[in-house]
Amino acid sequence: MNIIISNTSDEPIYLQIVNQLKEQIIKGEIIESDPLPSIRSLAKELRISVITTKRAYDELEKEGLIVTVAGKGSYVAPINTEMLREAKIKLVEEKMTEAVTTAKLIGLSLEELTEMLTFIFEE
Repeated sequence: MNIIISNTSDEPIYLQIVNQLKEQIIKGEIIESDPLPSIRSLAKELRISVITTKRAYDELEKEGLIVTVAGKGSYVAPINTEMLREAKIKLVEEKMTEAVTTAKLIGLSLEELTEMLTFIFEE
């Protein structure tokens, strides 16, 4: 498990943890029943507050991505990866709709927008 925290990001630290763990679960880098580091050890490793780490774990648990067993720790929950993938697709669609709206406002053609998307995708 690899988590990188950026102090220059506009995204709160707990959300950086949540999003990176979600991504690793979706990609299968960490799988069902894999143990997660304890809240304290992750906080120490990342040099952040235990409260921030707890908030990230609470959010992941609320979303059904991890389960916490008292006295044993937190583990990757059995998840429906297809449902999680669909949620991500919906997010991409929302962001693309926003991009298309902005492109239309500044007069970009579909061809120009497609060219931009292709360039970004292939980077």
